[in-house]
Amino acid sequence: MGNPSGEPPEPEDDDERRRRERDTEPIPRVRPDDGPEFGTGPDYSDGPSYSDGPAYSDGIGYGGERRAGTRGWVRDPDQGPEISEEELAGLRVDASGMPLGPRRVLPLEDEPTPLVARYLFPTERYRGEWKRHKIYLATPLLIGLLATFVLGYLSGFLAGQEVGALTTVAVLIWLGIMGWVAWKVADWYFDRFILTNKRVMVVNGIITRQVAMMPLLRVTDMKYEQTPLGRALNYGTFVLESAGQEQALREVKYLPNPNELYLRVVEEMYEPQAVEARLGKEAEEAKADDGA
Repeated sequence: MGNPSGEPPEPEDDDERRRRERDTEPIPRVRPDDGPEFGTGPDYSDGPSYSDGPAYSDGIGYGGERRAGTRGWVRDPDQGPEISEEELAGLRVDASGMPLGPRRVLPLEDEPTPLVARYLFPTERYRGEWKRHKIYLATPLLIGLLATFVLGYLSGFLAGQEVGALTTVAVLIWLGIMGWVAWKVADWYFDRFILTNKRVMVVNGIITRQVAMMPLLRVTDMKYEQTPLGRALNYGTFVLESAGQEQALREVKYLPNPNELYLRVVEEMYEPQAVEARLGKEAEEAKADDGA
C-alpha cells in the first residue's frame, strides 16, 4: 500500500499542485443574471426599451388617461364603450320598473273634452286629442287680410265717385269673405285627431259631422312627413296604411308635434303595458299630492 521501495515520495512543486487543483475543481453553474447577457450589458432595462422609452409607459396610455408627450386620448378596449350620464339616466329604473330619466313623450291628458267624449265607448281608454296646427289657418287668414285692404280701398274710391250701389256690393263681398274665414276657423276648432288604446280617429265638420277611425291592430304601416317649413314650425302629415287598402284616415295633414305624436301612437301599439304602468304611477302620485 505504501511505497514498495520504502522511500518517501518526492514533494510536489507549487505550480504542479495548483494545476492539479484547477483541473479537478468542479465547474460552477452559470446563472442568467451573472453573465453579461442579461445583466449590465445593452439589455432590456437600461437601453431604449419598453420601460423608460416613449413606449407603453410614458406614451399614449391605454387606461383612458392622457400621457406626457402624447397628442390624444386612447381608451382601453377592455373597459368597453364610454356611456354618458345622460344615457345612463335614460336606462335607470325604479323599483316598479318605470324609467327615471326624462320622458320622451308629452304628458297624457286626463279626460276627453265633451266634443270627443261622445265618440268613445266605455271600455276604451282615452289617450289624447289634438287640433291641427295653426298653419292650417294661414291661407284663410291671409285671404281675409288681403280682402280687407283691397275692398276697403275700393269702397272708399267708389264712395268718392258717388256710386252707392257698387259700394254696397264691395261691402257684401267683404262680408262674404270674412264669413268664409270665420267658417274655416270654426272648422279648425272642431277638427280633432283622437288616440285611444284601441283606435285612432279623426272627427271634423260643423253642421255635417264626419267620424273616421282605424283600429290600431290593423295598422300595417305608419309614417309622418315634414316639409322644411313643417320642420321649422313643428308640424307634419301622418300617413297610415291598413292591409294595403285606401282608408278614410290614410292621410292626416297639419298635425302638431309629429315626432311626439308618432312616439305616442307607436308606444300604444307595441308597449301598451308601459303606458298603463305610467298612467297608474301618475295617478298614484296625483293622489299623494292631493293627500299632502
